[in-house]
This record gives sequence, structure tokens and C-alpha cells, in this order.
Amino acid sequence: MLEVIGVGSVEDLFGSIPAACRAKGPLDLPAPLSEHELLTLLRGLAGANRSAAGDVLAFLGAGATPHIIPQALDDIIRRSEFLTAYTPYQAEISQGTLQAIFEYQTVVCELLGLEVANASMYDGASAAAEALLMTRRIKRRDRFVVSEGLHPEYLETCETYLSGLSGAQLVRVPLGPDGRSDASAVKAALAEAPTAGLVVQSPNFFGVAEDLAPLADLAHEADALAVAAVTDLVSLSALAPPGACGYDVAVGEGLGYAVPVSLGGPGLGIFATRDAFKRQMPGRLIGETVDADGVRGYVMTLATREQHIRREKATSNICTNHGLIALCFTIQSALLGRSGFAQLGRLNFAKAQYARQAIGALDGFALRYDAPSFNEFAVRVPGGDAEALTADLAKDGILPGVALGRFDPRWKDTLLVSVTELHRREDIDRLVAALAGRGGRS
Repeated sequence: MLEVIGVGSVEDLFGSIPAACRAKGPLDLPAPLSEHELLTLLRGLAGANRSAAGDVLAFLGAGATPHIIPQALDDIIRRSEFLTAYTPYQAEISQGTLQAIFEYQTVVCELLGLEVANASMYDGASAAAEALLMTRRIKRRDRFVVSEGLHPEYLETCETYLSGLSGAQLVRVPLGPDGRSDASAVKAALAEAPTAGLVVQSPNFFGVAEDLAPLADLAHEADALAVAAVTDLVSLSALAPPGACGYDVAVGEGLGYAVPVSLGGPGLGIFATRDAFKRQMPGRLIGETVDADGVRGYVMTLATREQHIRREKATSNICTNHGLIALCFTIQSALLGRSGFAQLGRLNFAKAQYARQAIGALDGFALRYDAPSFNEFAVRVPGGDAEALTADLAKDGILPGVALGRFDPRWKDTLLVSVTELHRREDIDRLVAALAGRGGRS
């Protein structure tokens, strides 16, 4: 096999991995433990955790925003027919699973304002990357324009996906002074060369609500497709859905809304598009039909299992069944209902605006951008070191937000604060008082 592909040794297969990242010898790990010893160790580690619901007051978001997930969801999802369900390779005997996925697709389409949704992607970042590959297939172009308001980790994932494509070019366009994507820069970037797709996130990474429709118009004027990313789906309770703003593809993340935020996932990549593009959409698509007797039934449509082994000719190589997480999303949406979802959005907006005004009024603090926001906002901190500020407040059991210097040195002075229905007024007041005691005075 090595000879056929022109590689001298197995080690050469890993030549693309930087030398500094390769192991130089055996891993420095402790001796194996018995089952009892391992469980004792894990219980000790778990006991060292500080509970976000008790000991720690957290205002963390940045693409993984926690929301209230009712106990009813957990009770329902633990039913054996849901919890043990597997990929419906034999669709004719998987009607319950297929119906659940069909309902999921319906909810996604309603939320994003588009006609067709898949089920589903690994997470929001890979969904964004798959959206770029989809625009490439449709437009047969290798150039993409992306707003710098896109989550940095989404952007990095897109770059990784495109790195293996010869000639692929990803062009970043800056944000304007108010925190929204610079429309003139977007127009100029689209005009430089034929482009497959434009990607914009709203609310963007800094919490700013973008004016989506004009940017979609610019993409279409340049004969490119418009892609919208949404990292917190609750924002769709207050903002116009991407489909209504003219977008051809919309992607998002269900983490925090459908399943609890956790290190490493699982996430839920949301993906929807217009009917005209459904044959180029990655992932599964479940359809509704009738059998020979006219009885309603559900089927996997426009794809067979064999599609997933066609390598570069496949629309996607994602095979893992995300049906359980997609069902969590569907149950959460059903439990909330339309009025509950709208009320959830009002709570997020009102509480975040209260915090934004209070923190922005502190001496030494300043809002990074003044454009409208939903439940996140970016503030510049006194002293210019947001990481030091967060470390200081963590000693008192407060995580005031995400220090953005970890993503880019230009943002070292910026703290991204997320406020949701989880926070009470006294929680926000406690945060404001703690910030005031670290350099800000109201």
C-alpha cells in the first residue's frame, strides 16, 4: 500500500503533523488501576468540581451558551426506544426514528425560515465548513468571503476543511466601527473575483446583531450564495430568521439549547437550505410518503448508505447518527412551544440589556461596540487585560465572561459577557459590584 501511494514508510504518513507535536517516546502515564481504584479516583475528581448552579456564578457563552433544559426532557429521552435507537439503515422498520427526525427537520425549517433541513451535523463549526463545500459544489468556484464576525473556531474549522482543496481561498472581511460586518468591505471582496459563498454570523462573535438582508443582497449581486451562522438558536426568538433575510443556507449550534454545555460535546450542528439546493445538501434528509395502501410513512430520501463511501464524490462523509441529540432539540422546542420560545427570548434580551447598561456605566469599562445585541456583549476592561480580570474574579466564584485574548491578541482587553434566563437580577448585580471593585466605579 505504501508503494502504491508513493510513501516510503508508515512514519511518512504523519509527515504533515509538526515535529513538535509528535510523541518522542512512551507517554508519561501512571500505572493501570483496578476498576475500584479508578472509580474512587473519578469520584474524587468529580468532588473537586465547583457547581455552576451553586459555588460558581458564570456568564460564559461565546458559542456555547447554556440555557435552562427542563427535567422533563431528560425523562423523555431516557425511554428505551429513544436512548437505544441506531442509524436507520433499514428505514422500513425504523418508522419511529424516522418520524422523530422528520419532526426535527420541520422545527429547524420553521426556526431558520428555509424549506429543507438535514439531520444533522456534528456541530455548528463543521456545519459552517460543510456549507462552504456545498456552495463550492453549486457554484464550481474555490473562493469564499467570510466576515470576521464569524466565531474564530468556526473560521478555523472552515480553513481546515478547505486546506486540502487545491486553489481554495478564504478571504476575511473586517467589522465596521459599530461591530457589524463592513458592507463596503464585503462588496469589495466579492467584486475582486468570482466567489462561491459569503458567510456571516448573527449575532456575531461579539454579540452584535448583524443587518443580514443587505449582505445577502451583496452576495447575490456578485452571483454568490449567502450563508448565515447562528451560534445561539434562542436569538431566533427575537431576530428575523436567515431565510426571511434572503440567505440560501443557514447553519447553527444546538449545544446549550438542546443538550447541556460540556467539554467536548456532544454538539448539534443545524443545517438548512432552500429547496432548489437540496440535492447538494450534506447529511441525511428524511421525507414523508405513503405506502401501497395509502398509509403515511417516512423514508430516507435523496441518499443511500452507499453515498457515504463515495469519498470526494459524496455530498458528505458524516455517518454518525445524531438522532438522539436531534430528538433532544425537538423535545425542547415542543416543550417551549411558540409562546414559550418567544418568552425565553424576551427574558434573555431584557436581562442582557440590564447588565450591558450597568457594566457600560462603570468607570474604566466601555462597550467595545455600540450596535444592538441580544444576550451577549463585549466590553473593554480597565488595565487592558481581560484574562487577568477573569482570573481575579474566579477566586470569588464569579466567571464574568470569556476573555477574548485567547482567540486573538488584538482582543486582549475585551471580555465577552453572556446573560441568559439562568441569571437572576441579584446575580447580575453581584457581577456588576464585583467588576466595580476591580477598577470600575459607577
